Amino acid sequence: MQTVLTAKLKLNTTPEQFKALRTTQLAYRDSLNYVSQYAFAHGKMSNAVRLQDATYEEIRLRFHLPSQMACSVPRQVGASYKTLWTKVKNNAVHRKEGKTKKRYKGLDKAPKFISPTLTYQYKKDYTFKKEQQVSILTLEGRVIVPYTGYNKHVALIQRGAEIGASKLWYDKPKKQFYLLVSLAIETADPTPETHKQVAGVDVGMRYLAVTATMQGDCTFHSGKQIVPKANHYARLRKRLQKKGTRSATRRLVAISGRERRLKQNTNHVVSKRIVLQHPQSLIGLEHLTDIRERTKRRKGKNAKQRKANRTFSKWSFAELHSMIAYKALLHRSMAIKVDANYTSQACPKCGHTCKENRPHKGLLFVCQNCQYTLHADLVGARNIAMRTLLIRQDWRGTGLLSVRAFCVGR
Repeated sequence: MQTVLTAKLKLNTTPEQFKALRTTQLAYRDSLNYVSQYAFAHGKMSNAVRLQDATYEEIRLRFHLPSQMACSVPRQVGASYKTLWTKVKNNAVHRKEGKTKKRYKGLDKAPKFISPTLTYQYKKDYTFKKEQQVSILTLEGRVIVPYTGYNKHVALIQRGAEIGASKLWYDKPKKQFYLLVSLAIETADPTPETHKQVAGVDVGMRYLAVTATMQGDCTFHSGKQIVPKANHYARLRKRLQKKGTRSATRRLVAISGRERRLKQNTNHVVSKRIVLQHPQSLIGLEHLTDIRERTKRRKGKNAKQRKANRTFSKWSFAELHSMIAYKALLHRSMAIKVDANYTSQACPKCGHTCKENRPHKGLLFVCQNCQYTLHADLVGARNIAMRTLLIRQDWRGTGLLSVRAFCVGR
C-alpha cells in the first residue's frame, strides 16, 4: 500500500527568478478569482469540465497562463465549489434535525482566493534535475532553481519515490519560496500477523493524548505547557479583534501563524512518541466526526458557555490523528478508527455504562456497579484498546477489516 508524504523544499532563487515566480503566482490567483466569479454568475457551477470549456481561452488571453496551468485553475475552482455545496447540504440537514439554527453562508457570494499558492503538475509544469535542481514553469518560460530540504525527503525524490503534484508557496514575512511536493512511498501491506500488539489512544484537553495497551501499559501526554499558550493567544486575539485597527490586523495575522505552528509542532511531537512506543501495533483512534456539533452547549448564551464551547474546539485532534496514521504506516503499524460512544462512561472491568460513573465529569472514574476506580482518560484509552482488539480478532478470523473500522492511512 502507498503512504503520501509532503516534502518541503526551499528554493534558492536569484532576483530574476524570484520576480518570475512571484508574477506567475499573482497571475494564477487572479485567474482563480476570475473563474470563481464566472462560476458564481452561472448558477454556482462546480463542474470542472464545463468551467474549463467556458473560461480556458479567456484565462490564456487575459492572464497569459501556460496551457497546463490554465487547465488546473477550473479544476481547483470546481473542487472549491463542490466543497461549499457539500457544506450547504450538511447544514440543511443539521438545521432540519435541530442541531443548529445558523444558515451556512459560504455560497452567498463568490469565494475569493487570497493565497497566491499555485499548483504544479509533475512532468508538465515542473521536473527534477540532477544536483538538487528543479525546473519550474513561469509566465516567461522555465527556470532552473537549486533547492534544499529535509535529507530523507531529498533522498526519496532522488531514489525513485512516486512524485505527484506540488504547490508553490510563498512565505511573505521571510520573502522565501517553497515547493511543497507530494511523495507516495510503498509500505508493506498490513496483516493481523504483523500487527501483534494493540493500543488505544484517547485525546483530550487536559491530556492531549493518553495511550493504553492490553498488557496494562499506559502513557500520558500532557498539554500542561501548551494549552496555557493557546489560551494566551485566544485572549490576545480577542483584544486585537476588538481594537480593529490596521496594525491590530497585522498582529492578528502574525499571531495566527504562531498559534498554528505551536499546535502543529506539538501534534508532531506527540504523534511521533506514540508511534515509536508502539511498533508493529494496531493503534485504535476515536471516530470523532461531528464531535464539535455533538459536544456543543446550546442552552443559553452566557460567557461561561461560550468559553466552554471555545475550549472544546480549540485543539486540532483531526490533525493529530492524521499524523499518527501516516507515521504508523512508516513504522510498520496501522491506525484505525473505532466507535467513540461512551468510551469515558463505560467500565472496562464489568461493562456498566452510565453518566454517574464520572462524578461531576471530572478526572476520576468510579463504576457505580463494581466500584472500579481509575483515571477517566485512561479508562477511555483502555476501552478504545479493547474495541481495537475485537476488530483485530475479527480481522484475523475473517481476513477482512471489520465494517466498524477503517484504515486511516489508506
